Amino acid sequence: MKVIKFGGTSVGSTKGLKQVRQIVESINEPVIVVVSAFSGITDKLIKTSNLASIGDKAYQEVYEEMVITHKNIIEELFEDTKSRELLIDNVSQLLNELNDIFQGIFLIKDLSPKTLDTVLSYGERISSKVVTQLIEGAQRFDSRSFIKTEKKHAKNFIDKDLTTRLIRDTFNPLPKIGVVPGFISSDKQTGDVTNLGRGGSDYTAAMIAAALDANCLEIWTDVDGFMTADPHVINSAYTIEELSYVEATELCNFGAKVIYPPTIYPVFHKNIPIRVRNTFNLESKGTVIKQDITGSKSHKAIKGI
Repeated sequence: MKVIKFGGTSVGSTKGLKQVRQIVESINEPVIVVVSAFSGITDKLIKTSNLASIGDKAYQEVYEEMVITHKNIIEELFEDTKSRELLIDNVSQLLNELNDIFQGIFLIKDLSPKTLDTVLSYGERISSKVVTQLIEGAQRFDSRSFIKTEKKHAKNFIDKDLTTRLIRDTFNPLPKIGVVPGFISSDKQTGDVTNLGRGGSDYTAAMIAAALDANCLEIWTDVDGFMTADPHVINSAYTIEELSYVEATELCNFGAKVIYPPTIYPVFHKNIPIRVRNTFNLESKGTVIKQDITGSKSHKAIKGI
């Protein structure tokens, strides 16, 4: 089996979501699909929360923008009227819950970390519902039930042993196609909604891949993989075909934003390769990150400068 993760840009438009469906439905083995919130939604959730917390009614405008974004994507994606209306109803229910939270923040002019974590969970909760409906035969799993965190020094850290055990229980037996909202989790003691921070969807996918001994972790994004330089700055930059775990970690620490650095650690210990690919360029083979690449004739030492 394999675990594949789609970032916000991959699921942020009708074109991207159709590509996601094509990619997933072409896989001939059990697959767990981890999805981020639609592109830009997490930032808008933060912005709306902050506006509401200072008593600025402009929060309502940003909220309405999110409602319109989700509704337009659903209407463009689904031709079947019954499926479309059912999904719109389900998503509208979540958006109404979200609006109630914003109204509460506005009234008391206070935004606690706990409330913000709850607000931010709605992006992935909604996107995962849309993707599940989009892909035939897909089954949705709520990551809050098996990605468990504990509070240390005012930050949320995954309880790896508990999370690993719960992942194995949840995906036994393996579904043909499982869809999981990335990024969100819950406190192992209180059950409160938590999250894994920016890039947390990558980490969710890595934890699932490691727990289930996947044969590969694929990160689908809007670039062809790790490149020798920023292609917007250096025209001659090209995709690096292979990297070791150490080299990929080094490049991430020096600013490469292709994947979230902690993603590498869980799969590194299980020697599970990571493949970074472009949702919008299926012809590109992307970059493979694995343990040993010394046998690669085309490989050159990679250093972050």
